[in-house]
Amino acid sequence: MIKKMFLGLALGIFAVSCSSDDDATVALSNLNVNLNGLENLGADFVYEGWIIVNGSPVSTGTFTVNDSGALSTTSFAVNSDQLAAATTFVLSIEPAVDPDPAPAPTKLLAGDFSGNTASVGLGPVTSSGNFDNASGVFFLRTPTDEMPGAGNNGNDQYGVWYGNPGMPPTSGLNLPPLADGWKYEGWVVVDGTGPLTTGTFTAFGTADESNGFSGMENNAGPPIPGEDFFLNAPAGFTFPLDVRGRTVVISVEPFPDNSPAPFLLKPLVGTAGNDTAPATHDLNLNASSFPTGTIVR
Repeated sequence: MIKKMFLGLALGIFAVSCSSDDDATVALSNLNVNLNGLENLGADFVYEGWIIVNGSPVSTGTFTVNDSGALSTTSFAVNSDQLAAATTFVLSIEPAVDPDPAPAPTKLLAGDFSGNTASVGLGPVTSSGNFDNASGVFFLRTPTDEMPGAGNNGNDQYGVWYGNPGMPPTSGLNLPPLADGWKYEGWVVVDGTGPLTTGTFTAFGTADESNGFSGMENNAGPPIPGEDFFLNAPAGFTFPLDVRGRTVVISVEPFPDNSPAPFLLKPLVGTAGNDTAPATHDLNLNASSFPTGTIVR
């Protein structure tokens, strides 16, 4: 959503524009963006900054980030009056080609100005709360490969489920609800090959949105997010996949999402132990994955 909300907005340069009514010049001032921890969004998406002026968003311009995390532009020329009146800075993720003049729902960072500086955080990603107390548990079991009524078939190392085992299992994720434009996604990391998704979800007490790798007998799975790894192995992976000893991750993904890899936000990370259900394994807060930064006007 590449926006031009007013004639005086320019990206990355100083310029002088004239009013069509009285030829008065529009003064421009620099907005400097210092952000760490962002990632390359690929060819289809860009980052876009916004200032909130009298309750309305005004674009400050777009930028990209390379594979090293460097921003393509860090200084933006913005209408001086609007910049002085801005109360908040917001960073969103937008389609690279976008006719919509409004910010996308995928707002990543925001912060209020205190004087000439705004420290930004992940407030826009959640609809309430934050990730400060994020935690969770998961267990290893393969419910989608079990015949109804036949009991455990002894291969529980091939499945991972986010919650507490039981009849039925219950959610074990302590995470805030997400704002529109975001979804959670589970992953199992296979060293030397890459991450393998367990599906996206927004609720913790229902099945997630994917069961593409599950077994044949009861592939709906239990009423919590998770996956068994028996069928349809992607290129480079071998199924059934033994989850024991592997890194397990919960990420926050933009929606829609054009990347098969986890997004930069990974609030929970844990390691699967050797014990299958009824044992559980911990997911711990991974705040080091969160981007940070300051905005200076």
